[in-house]
Amino acid sequence: MTTGTPLRALVTGAARGIGAATARRLREDGCDVVTLDVSPGCDLTLDVFAGDLDPELFGSFDVVVANAAVVSTVAPSHEMTIGQWQGDIDVNLTGAWRTIRAVLGGMRERRFGRIIAVSSIAAEGGMPNQVAYAASKAGLLGMIRTLAVEQARHGITANAVVPGGIATEVMMAVPEQARAGIVAGIPAGRLGDPAEVAHLISFLASDLAGYVTGEAIGIDGAMGLTGVTQMDS
Repeated sequence: MTTGTPLRALVTGAARGIGAATARRLREDGCDVVTLDVSPGCDLTLDVFAGDLDPELFGSFDVVVANAAVVSTVAPSHEMTIGQWQGDIDVNLTGAWRTIRAVLGGMRERRFGRIIAVSSIAAEGGMPNQVAYAASKAGLLGMIRTLAVEQARHGITANAVVPGGIATEVMMAVPEQARAGIVAGIPAGRLGDPAEVAHLISFLASDLAGYVTGEAIGIDGAMGLTGVTQMDS
């Protein structure tokens, strides 16, 4: 899309971590970025599951980065409650879908759009004690592939990024010994930087990625090749 006007981008879960880094990067790229989070400090303070995502308001976005997620539900599968399960699904999967649905009409009218969902290495390798999180992130991959097929003829791409161990605020709050164990399972020998994930998202939002769609692109320092998954947020 080369109209000479800046792309309008919506980034959810933008108060910290990958979302905040992505917002900064897209602004550096010249995008008009609107940030959204349930926590204060963003342009919009809104719950992606329960909030009002009016298509009339959200229809002007050319790029959407569905990043909002909860990662704090920890319980073995046989003890996880329905409420715990539903909380992860509501935000991580249904919230992402509601956000994308709100922007999709405008993208179709303009015959241009970039849809990017932030999934997780847990979607492909599982994550002990976080079955709801892993299932919600796996659901994003099926959603993205379906959107890619449906929307390709309308000039809209849909892709997922699949981070592994990333040095976000949540990860750095993990006890040092546990975090060292996670790093030990990463062939690259380090955690990724949120800015590295943001750079990948930036590419997928660009004109250069117009023929890339329906992909789940790992960014994990080869962690996904080892069969070891712990946590990524």
